[in-house]
Amino acid sequence: MPNWLSKQLMQAFRQKDRGQIRFLNRCWFTFIKKEYESKDKNLF
Repeated sequence: MPNWLSKQLMQAFRQKDRGQIRFLNRCWFTFIKKEYESKDKNLF
């Protein structure tokens, strides 16, 4: 997980900002999906 995303997630959890948590979660899963597809399914 990128460092910037990790920091923003921690901040959102501390502030109990559910909207931000959901948004960042979607960003993470979109990132993982693109990485998975671009690395010919060898990410995991």
